[in-house]
Amino acid sequence: MKVCIIIAMESEYKAISALLGGHTIGKIGHNEIILSRCGIGKVNSAVNAAEMIAKHHPDCIISTGVAGGVAGQVNVMDAVVAREVVYHDVWCGEGNEYGQVQDLPARFRTNDTLYNHAMSLNTETNIHGGLISSGDRFISDVEDIKQITGHFPESIAVDMESGSLAQVCYMKGVPFISFRVISDTPGAENRWMQYENFWTELSVRSLEVIKQFIETLPDSL
Repeated sequence: MKVCIIIAMESEYKAISALLGGHTIGKIGHNEIILSRCGIGKVNSAVNAAEMIAKHHPDCIISTGVAGGVAGQVNVMDAVVAREVVYHDVWCGEGNEYGQVQDLPARFRTNDTLYNHAMSLNTETNIHGGLISSGDRFISDVEDIKQITGHFPESIAVDMESGSLAQVCYMKGVPFISFRVISDTPGAENRWMQYENFWTELSVRSLEVIKQFIETLPDSL
């Protein structure tokens, strides 16, 4: 299977590229892996996904790296897997659900095989499946979280790329999953310390679950 892994940030990219010996294309298990760093946000990730699909014709796209956790649902170093992805910053007016781009699904459902594989991993890291809310806002305080969960109370995590990647994959007919590790919980008193400590002390251990997910991917969907 040809798998494209898209990552937003350089720090995340370096951690995953180590699995390919520092290269962008290689094999892990029986699968060909193509690694790409898209940059932060909707436009960067959507353009990158469209380019990867046109150039490499992957069998699936995986969004990975880190996400912010919704306090009370997940903790720092837990993993989250998107069963569905929704935009938390989209409103197209009457006749559309909040978060829905008109004429597209209100929520983007991820690939069943990839989701079930992620949820079946035997790991010390807690893995949570559910709704990831995505948008072009860095979520940093409790009021931001309250606004999002007011619309989407079942949200388990927030990020800035999963929504646009899910939309492009839906439009192009490419199976998609978002599998991320929680680096911080917006709204927590020590939120910025959580984020800094994640990269300086905790990232290697927590990203092992992503490594396991990639190394044990099925040969086909």
